[in-house]
Amino acid sequence: MVTRNSTSAKPRRSDAIERACRDKGLRMTGQRRIIARVLDSAEDHPDVVELHRRAAEVDDRISLSTVYRTVKLFETEGILDRLDFRDGRSRYEQAAREHHDHLINLETGDVIEFRSEEIEALQNEIAKRLGYKVVYHRLELYAVPLDKDDA
Repeated sequence: MVTRNSTSAKPRRSDAIERACRDKGLRMTGQRRIIARVLDSAEDHPDVVELHRRAAEVDDRISLSTVYRTVKLFETEGILDRLDFRDGRSRYEQAAREHHDHLINLETGDVIEFRSEEIEALQNEIAKRLGYKVVYHRLELYAVPLDKDDA
């Protein structure tokens, strides 16, 4: 069974990134707090430019370089995961969430998060047959919508 959810595989608390920053002992300036809150409220996988646009709506003094530095810090601290969906932009999502995979619509750029126990089991079975144990994986499916004739 595939669970499809375009926002997240598991609902997030609205302050999860800000809490993770505090838990890591990061100094939370006003601008970092705004960036964390924008990330917490994101229902997509924003890149730095989009994240800057959203943060600047809250505080127009936030520079693009501040967003870049903050995102890099959050990534280094294990708070954010950087995703590369081969569109030339690094996108971000909260780290340490329930495992999920991504389907990327090549026509629209939409990213759909899903989890499939069948896929998980098959990956483990294949690794075992080859003499390995899966410790981590990331699955990204790049797709286009079915034509009516394909359905």
